[in-house]
Amino acid sequence: MAPACSAVPLSLCLCLLLAAGFAQAGRLLVMPMDGSHWFTMRLVVEKLVQRGHEVVVVIPDESWQLGKSQDLKVKTYSASFTLEELDQEFKIFADGVWERREANLFHSWIISKKGFDMWFSHCRSLFNNKTLVEYLKESHFDAVFLDPFDLCGLTVAKYFSLPSVILTRESYCQSREEGTQCPVALSYVPRFLSGFSDAMTFKERVQNHIARLMEHLICPYFLNEALAIASEILQTPVTASDLYSQTAIWLLRTDFVFDYPKPVMPNMVFVGGINCHQGTPLPKVCSFSSGTLPIIWLSKLKKVSQLNCDLLCIHYDSGD
Repeated sequence: MAPACSAVPLSLCLCLLLAAGFAQAGRLLVMPMDGSHWFTMRLVVEKLVQRGHEVVVVIPDESWQLGKSQDLKVKTYSASFTLEELDQEFKIFADGVWERREANLFHSWIISKKGFDMWFSHCRSLFNNKTLVEYLKESHFDAVFLDPFDLCGLTVAKYFSLPSVILTRESYCQSREEGTQCPVALSYVPRFLSGFSDAMTFKERVQNHIARLMEHLICPYFLNEALAIASEILQTPVTASDLYSQTAIWLLRTDFVFDYPKPVMPNMVFVGGINCHQGTPLPKVCSFSSGTLPIIWLSKLKKVSQLNCDLLCIHYDSGD
């Protein structure tokens, strides 16, 4: 069962990791993932920049949202794909998810493997840019901040022998558990997106084991291109576990009370959900009584739907 520890503010974790001394700022290399993954990571990176840390974001020159911030130092390299090709392949993946629902997400990965291989190929393009590689080598970064969905960040961390900090909600293919050697009992820990609870029937437990078996069969096929590129760059055969096992800190974008009971390792820190933007103040509430009928009057009620986001998110005070 997960320990009943309090969640630590995300920016504090990163600041403690990066600071070489009490008054010395750190140098952070950021290897982000495109799309919605970047929205969350950008909030953290921008806060680190505001606190005086030197941050360099390395991205391909073809992307949806990467690098769109005025406060960040960005280094780009030529990608082997165009934005139109990226849009087309993502549409195939998205259509597959909507047609088959979440339970068959692995099937959607298979039919869109070409698109993922295309995205994974950007790591080879990065290392083909000798000028950029030499710059990263001479910059002497303190750590790599990355998204685990893209193995390129882990490859970069291993290539330059840098500690890596992962920010994630969940990782595919049991990478987090295998990389940290964290035990997961399939008899009471349901697989991701299985829809089961931790109180499974015998039939559901059998299905849970079958789902894990399917992951063992599908994941090597799904990641073979990414691992081949990583092995080529590192000049030695590597597995997904080899890359994930080097992670210094796992910042889990959730809270242990939201997940099913399961063990966690000391380098796993629950930082809460930070997917929502800063909400507007709650509307003023005035209460008065008219006879025996109490009436609640809400003044200036605007954007009520945004309260759903504010209430469901766990927001941790950054200390500012």
